[in-house]
Amino acid sequence: MGPINELWEILTLVTVLVVGALGVLVALVRGRGGDRTSPRVPDGEPRGGVLVEERARVEGPEGGVENRGGGVLVEEPGPAAPTLERPQSARGRLQRLRARLARSNSAIGNVLLSLLSRDGLSETDWEEVEDTLLASDLGVEATQELVAALRTQVRVDGTTDPVQVKQWLHDDLLRLVDPSMDRRIAASREDGHPAVILVVGVNGTGKTTTVGKLGRVLVAEDKDIVFGAADTFRAAAADQLSTWGERVGVPTVRSNQEGADPASVAYEAVRAGIEMESDVVIVDTAGRLHTKRGLMDELGKIKRVVEKLAPVGEVLLVLDATTGQNGMRQAEEFAREVAITGIVLTKMDGTAKGGIVVNVQRKLGVPVKLIGLGEGPDDLAPFDAEAFVGAIIG
Repeated sequence: MGPINELWEILTLVTVLVVGALGVLVALVRGRGGDRTSPRVPDGEPRGGVLVEERARVEGPEGGVENRGGGVLVEEPGPAAPTLERPQSARGRLQRLRARLARSNSAIGNVLLSLLSRDGLSETDWEEVEDTLLASDLGVEATQELVAALRTQVRVDGTTDPVQVKQWLHDDLLRLVDPSMDRRIAASREDGHPAVILVVGVNGTGKTTTVGKLGRVLVAEDKDIVFGAADTFRAAAADQLSTWGERVGVPTVRSNQEGADPASVAYEAVRAGIEMESDVVIVDTAGRLHTKRGLMDELGKIKRVVEKLAPVGEVLLVLDATTGQNGMRQAEEFAREVAITGIVLTKMDGTAKGGIVVNVQRKLGVPVKLIGLGEGPDDLAPFDAEAFVGAIIG
């Protein structure tokens, strides 16, 4: 019986090994089939998006929030994402870009200095000075103040020495730009929730691009950011914002349905920021004409809905610096709908109308906080009054 027992034990061992090997093989085959529950964006291609919830939140009739269907995605860079970029530090960025700004605005400084350095300035000369300042979008009131101050200085000192005139012009312009205004961006967590920045503006001002560049500015300061793609009417807006985020590791909350309620997307973005313990949530809104009452009312709704979770610390209005007085009318309309806290002036490298900085600040009573000086990803600079005036004067 001994040999029989040994044979039985060998057969049992072989059976166990075969069953185990089959189990491993089955597991491997299933694993190669992929994770069939992994989230995908609407086009069916994996993008690292995580479906937050199959719902959309909108303001209810009593000011509450009710569900209306429609998915909201949080898109984060997936494992196949390229190496993240490290944005340039924003500190001193305007100084580094000063040459570019000076080239675009040199006409103002050159014309003014040429006029003011003439011997025996006539009324015609002073009218030319005034016309030059008005052409730079300085505004009527600020122009009159500046001309009056310059005339007094020339009369009292009895000189039009170019060096002295340049100093007067620098000092008076700097006073109008007002370096005492608080131009800091509210970008720090407070009371357990992230800072919320709402970015608004009309079509074509570079609003979504500004959101992407602002994200880079804050990432360079080691802030944890979440983007909210609440521009649900322009098909490419969410994709554009997601691309900006992927480059620097910023997740983007977006709807998976075109034309979804913007307030619900903004709400979910802030909610995701709270859950992720992020420092800042930047919400991109759809561009809208300032004359369209319904679209303007929608901005107020977005702000109200978001503030059910966290206060909106910044409402940044993006203006195209080349639009001049039309840009001023836009600014005033937006300010009537939502409490603007700061201005972003884009395309400053393409205009000699630097006076709009003074004009918009005086009209709205809020500071210019950021200016766009080019097409590069790090060409958004915190506004520096001294560097700006120095660039204009040359």
